[in-house]
Amino acid sequence: MSFPAGTTSNTSPPLCIDALVKRFGQVNAVDGITLELRSGECLGLLGPNGAGKSTLIRSIVGRVIPDAGTILIFGAKADSTAARSALGWVPQELALYPRLTCRENLQAFGRYHGLNGPVLEQAVARCLDWSTLTDRADELVKNLSGGMKRRLNMAAGLIQQPKLVLMDEPTVGVDPQSRNHIFEMIEKLRGEGMSLIYTTHYMEEAERLCDRIAIVDHGKIIALGTSEDLVRNAFGTRSQVLVRFGGSSDRVAPWVVARGGQTIDGNAQFTVAHPVEIASLLEDSARAGLELIDVSLRKPNLESVFLHLTGRELRD
Repeated sequence: MSFPAGTTSNTSPPLCIDALVKRFGQVNAVDGITLELRSGECLGLLGPNGAGKSTLIRSIVGRVIPDAGTILIFGAKADSTAARSALGWVPQELALYPRLTCRENLQAFGRYHGLNGPVLEQAVARCLDWSTLTDRADELVKNLSGGMKRRLNMAAGLIQQPKLVLMDEPTVGVDPQSRNHIFEMIEKLRGEGMSLIYTTHYMEEAERLCDRIAIVDHGKIIALGTSEDLVRNAFGTRSQVLVRFGGSSDRVAPWVVARGGQTIDGNAQFTVAHPVEIASLLEDSARAGLELIDVSLRKPNLESVFLHLTGRELRD
């Protein structure tokens, strides 16, 4: 399936966000975010629930009107016809007609974007092929598996051949085999130079699919870079020590803080420059009368960075 970059010679970035603000009452859901998406890049958006990433996505697609700041899509204002024609959106919620067939769904979404005649039929055939649903083209959507519905949902969001696509957790609720199938679809888009914004609740997806990753919390971007950059900036060459203690957390937590660590999901986490530092850490815990249950050493990864910066799991 080919999604060309477009026929214009526009050299503006696919997406440019400057000082974006969106308030809901006294809450700043988006608090001054500035972000630029590079041509042909897949940029991951990670953040705990309530961090502001959904409001950011909805602002880009025009479902939310910002209170301040600007959004430009290939140099055009986000609420312009030119921007909307260049933008595709795959929402987290399935946006399909269950009593229509796969083909009829794609025809309907194509007509919404002004396609008709041979151009529409070519787009439908292309999307069915890309989502490997050609053999299910005349099947009612209500009879499809969850993974097939997800793939059709993605195809519907790309029917008009957009130059920029926002994918909001496209693998949510699907089995591992269907997730791998969706990965292959996205990797094909990436290979053809598509510009993508990708939100997910799975660290491994971000590491596999995204060129850069933006971590969002409390309406702000608190870190931005490649997965390797984020780990290096957060931890340098240090390693992580994970320790599990028994007994009351009221005793354990103050000791962890005093030793420069943090407690996440009941486990104490520390960073060390050299593994030999573990010995003094454990000796100190023994002197404090703490009950050691388990200890492990690992190299930090993207999940480590996320926990370090937000103090929360991605799915929190």
